[in-house]
Amino acid sequence: MKLKNLIACIGMTLGIGMSTLFSCTSQKQYENSTIRPGEIWKDNNGVHINAHGGGILFHDGRYYWFGEYKSETSSVALVGITCYSSDNLTDWTDEGIVLPVSQDSASDIQKGCIMERPKVIYNEKTKKFVMWFHLELKGMGYRASRAAVATSDYATGPYTYIRSGRVNARKYPFNMVDIDRNTGSNTEHLEKKWWTPEWQIALKQGLFVKRDLEGGQMSRDMTLFVDDNGIAYHIYSSEDNLTLHIAELSDDYQTHTGKYIRIFPGGNNEAPAMFKRGNIYWMITSGCTGWAPNEARLFFAPSIWGPWTQCSTPCIGENAHITFGGQSTYVLPIEGYHDKFIFMADKWYPECPIDARYIWLPIYFDKTGMPVIKWIGEWNLQNYLNQ
Repeated sequence: MKLKNLIACIGMTLGIGMSTLFSCTSQKQYENSTIRPGEIWKDNNGVHINAHGGGILFHDGRYYWFGEYKSETSSVALVGITCYSSDNLTDWTDEGIVLPVSQDSASDIQKGCIMERPKVIYNEKTKKFVMWFHLELKGMGYRASRAAVATSDYATGPYTYIRSGRVNARKYPFNMVDIDRNTGSNTEHLEKKWWTPEWQIALKQGLFVKRDLEGGQMSRDMTLFVDDNGIAYHIYSSEDNLTLHIAELSDDYQTHTGKYIRIFPGGNNEAPAMFKRGNIYWMITSGCTGWAPNEARLFFAPSIWGPWTQCSTPCIGENAHITFGGQSTYVLPIEGYHDKFIFMADKWYPECPIDARYIWLPIYFDKTGMPVIKWIGEWNLQNYLNQ
């Protein structure tokens, strides 16, 4: 019997509601959960966790942390995608490499490619675990700009690689007006005139959308989000990292429906992390400064399709202007709590990628409902949940 069903049965016997039971379970579950952002974080084997650019899935009472395996000297994929599991978010068990690189030189995910920011969601209809990640083909730098998908019958894998490619080929974003769709792209002329007034106008009119229309839109830094109704979305940096796209996934979460929007053209946003509180959608991103940290950005909308509004950074305090040295990767809702979220970021060490650290901080909300993230060198998860 699944944990959730077992708890429900116990609740019915005792006359206690599910929310109360989960709250009681969670209180004990997180009792000794202390998080120290930016420090070495050891797994059950005493080894620093190797799950960078990651995301977390909660399933049947357990959290699963998926991320990039980094080596000591390179950020290219030499091993694959890792998975760790935990019931308290601090003590993690190494579940191994759930999607290894291929030794086949004809494979998209051959050893030496780039596999970044893996995220896994569970499809209730198909009972499949679906992983998406940013893929760059070996030897092509960041020119391929593909989204890749793999699936498994189990959270801990193994995952079967399905395919990769650009996104929504021959489809215009539905928030792109007809006059812009019909405006000539004149790509060759403007490609050499970045940031000129003429180029910026053309960019907002869909210069790069039209350039990539036939082959599909670029997909780099990405995340996944499943809404309350079960519809899933792929959020990714596109158009040479200039513009964010939000794209709807199919019912099985393994393809795109062709429905998508572009937001903040020319905003240079990457590292998207989306969450929902009440009826408001929130998204945290970073600017584009390579491996160097920069100030986090915050956006909100009444619908996932917008309109999206940019706010000031959610970070406050010392080093807030560089997101405390990190870059967003995911926002984790704590299971069983409506208003409790953890901001997850990576503190990159490009000179020794395997030593990169994790910055996990609680998200608070001010009197106006705006998210606030402040630096805490050590914090207890249960104390946060009790506040």
